[in-house]
Amino acid sequence: MRDEKEKQPVKKEHKIERIEKNSAAEEMGIEPGDVLLAVNGEAIEDIFDYQYLTQDEYVEVLIRRKNGEEWLLEIDKEYDEDLGIVFESGLMDEYRSCRNKCIFCFIDQMPRGMRRTLYFKDDDSRLSFLQGNYVTLTNMSDRDIDRIIRYRLSPINISFQTTNPELRCMMLNNRFAGQALGQVRRLCEAGIAMNGQIVLCRGVNDGAELERSISDLTAYLPQLESVSVVPVGLSKFRDGLYPLQPFDREDARKVLACIHGWQDRLYPKYGLHFVHASDEWYELAGEPLPEAERYDGYLQLENGVGMLRLFLDEFDEAMESLEKDPGKLEERRGELSIATGRLAYPYLADMARRMTERFPLLVIHVYAITNDFFGEQITVSGLLTGRDIIGQLRGRPLGGRLLLPQNMLRSGEDYFLDDVTVGQMEKALQVKIDIVKSSGHDLVRAMLEV
Repeated sequence: MRDEKEKQPVKKEHKIERIEKNSAAEEMGIEPGDVLLAVNGEAIEDIFDYQYLTQDEYVEVLIRRKNGEEWLLEIDKEYDEDLGIVFESGLMDEYRSCRNKCIFCFIDQMPRGMRRTLYFKDDDSRLSFLQGNYVTLTNMSDRDIDRIIRYRLSPINISFQTTNPELRCMMLNNRFAGQALGQVRRLCEAGIAMNGQIVLCRGVNDGAELERSISDLTAYLPQLESVSVVPVGLSKFRDGLYPLQPFDREDARKVLACIHGWQDRLYPKYGLHFVHASDEWYELAGEPLPEAERYDGYLQLENGVGMLRLFLDEFDEAMESLEKDPGKLEERRGELSIATGRLAYPYLADMARRMTERFPLLVIHVYAITNDFFGEQITVSGLLTGRDIIGQLRGRPLGGRLLLPQNMLRSGEDYFLDDVTVGQMEKALQVKIDIVKSSGHDLVRAMLEV
């Protein structure tokens, strides 16, 4: 038994920030500054309680007005129609921070002096449903699991690392980490869809331990729809941390052989390949990317699984469409550049070559940016800093535009990981910067807008 107290529901008040136009809330006279106290007589802990309790055609909402009066409003609406209330906090609660001290945690490998929000470690199951985050289950009570089952929330993304309870406790530095795996059985029996992740650490949870983990996790098929295996990210700021070593080419080939072997065994029985290697393994092993069919519909794109394959296929489709539409076959001319991380560089360089073969008057420079800030082991574009990009592109031919992938920027913002803004980079490099979505179609359009 866990010696922690199970979390009990607490009465919370949720301040309303604004009301959507022509909504049920506006019709009932609810205003910004009012406070939501309850729905259908139940206290609201967070956004999931609110969404679940307000989905019916008849809803009773208890509101406290700005003048202190309490109104019990009876609302008739369409099933699943949103009331039109926007709260100050989108989660309607505080974020839950991580209780673990994982030996592979990337946040622990960040230097001091960066933006404070970058150091927050979340392990909040609600963000798994809202944003696709992976959770360890160590931060969840039985009541949290009960709510997921009651509300039929899915899929939930689970960071397993290993199914060996003792090893999981060691890797997460949490004595409850092994016990938390028992929650997976409850979710599986309730029919909740899940996706899994294994962050692989050399000499720790690879080899025989990886074989064991994959074997154990197949017991949760088909509710557990996929499991990704990603290599641990190692920055140069690891002083005082667990002594992890990077994988080499031979290691990567062994990992891929393990994963491909399980795929071949599982697909005939389940119609799913189930376990997938992230794109970094193929680049490290020097092996070609799998065909699209092996990714089972790209269930873990945001985890770097199949992202390059999808990107390549989209690029091929866009190039083929150019041949089918005579209106797009006129000559293109101009000069532009593309910057990316070392992982994607070979693929983008080949795309640029194909584009310039098709349009000989088009000049495209592709640059691989080495991650000097975090270290050369980090090869993905999403962890590049503005200063590294500026430092390595200054003085090089850039043409009239520089194309950068959208994942280099913080979500919804115009600044890089180190707070350098797009405008500052444009000024430093004296070039117009175009941010391109992670789509092969968008890349082709961006290349041709010269």
